[in-house]
Amino acid sequence: MDTFDLDSRLATDTFPLADLPLCRALLMNDARYPWVVLVPRVASVSEVFELSTQEQAQLWREATMLGEAMKEAFHGDKLNIATLGNVVSQLHIHLVVRYRDDASWPAPVWGNGTPEPYELTLQGQRREQLLAQIGRLTL
Repeated sequence: MDTFDLDSRLATDTFPLADLPLCRALLMNDARYPWVVLVPRVASVSEVFELSTQEQAQLWREATMLGEAMKEAFHGDKLNIATLGNVVSQLHIHLVVRYRDDASWPAPVWGNGTPEPYELTLQGQRREQLLAQIGRLTL
């Protein structure tokens, strides 16, 4: 049986947050947006339909519950949820809180502007905010 290994590009671009029942939650290293990446801890999966029916249901449960909590906690105007996989094929879901006045609005965050890496203090604050939200979820 294969073991789960996080793609090196995801590991480089994110900070670990928590392991949920199915997914590893990661904070994207871009301070412009509250941005979490969920990666199912299932080996060799690149598409949602490759997960079992139960895993698919759990994936969407984790994405929708965490996404709703993020939008509320960060007072967002919109939550973008995306599974692209064109660059990193390992299945992962982006949860990005968006604001009508953010630099990329209304366009997607990908390819718009330059990512702003977190300063250590802000990264710690954002991480604590997200962990507090994760701790309140019933997954």
